[in-house]
Amino acid sequence: MKQPEPHITVKDLTMAYGDFVVMRDLTFTINRGDVFIIMGGSGCGKSTMMTILIGLKPPAKGKVFYDDTDFWASEPDIRDQIIRRAGVMYQSGALWSSMTLAENVALPIETYTNLTPAEIRDTVELKMALVGLAGFEEFYPSEISGGMQKRAGIARAMALDPEVLFFDEPSAGLDPVSARRLDDLILQLSESLSTTMVVVTHELASIFAIGSNSVFLDASIRTMTATGNPSKLLAETQDPTLRLFLTRGEQT
Repeated sequence: MKQPEPHITVKDLTMAYGDFVVMRDLTFTINRGDVFIIMGGSGCGKSTMMTILIGLKPPAKGKVFYDDTDFWASEPDIRDQIIRRAGVMYQSGALWSSMTLAENVALPIETYTNLTPAEIRDTVELKMALVGLAGFEEFYPSEISGGMQKRAGIARAMALDPEVLFFDEPSAGLDPVSARRLDDLILQLSESLSTTMVVVTHELASIFAIGSNSVFLDASIRTMTATGNPSKLLAETQDPTLRLFLTRGEQT
């Protein structure tokens, strides 16, 4: 069996806004190829954790390593190089409403590569096809459903062939069928692209459907209490707060 290869390592990390500590003493590893779930109830700091991982907010304390590189101790140009190897799908999709789906997906390619217009067009068509949106290139975001907007957001996040993809509450606002289809897409992309996936969510169906690894942030004590495969955590945990979260209070 192949040994897990650390991709992102968080060590002794504290998240804070000024004097207010959101979470402290966070230590966990995201391995290459993981579909890694950052989970916990509202206000536990899931989205703050993601902003630290993608370079938008420094931690109050602690370290984040991408492979062997100490991300926040590195020079800004090194951090920029690392983050260019990542893609982000924001909760709302964050598509430019005045641009077609193809133009949205093409934007990072035009900004950060020297590809020709024909090569960009081919790349956009490929990314759109990967998320099931072939033929929708000339549609505007307002002309498609919320689930399709999220798929387009994923296509844009994949535009530069990232090593790691971040998802912020990907199922938020979707009906159960659309949410399940999005989960299936994330799994398909994980298997076909061998990309590390980091997913911020509190949706149980998604956590168990796609998560291969996870960390649980407990807002009541402001620290993590578990890390590992969500299904295994549910089977083995003796922590009542984690069990309550993973069952929504139902008997198991």
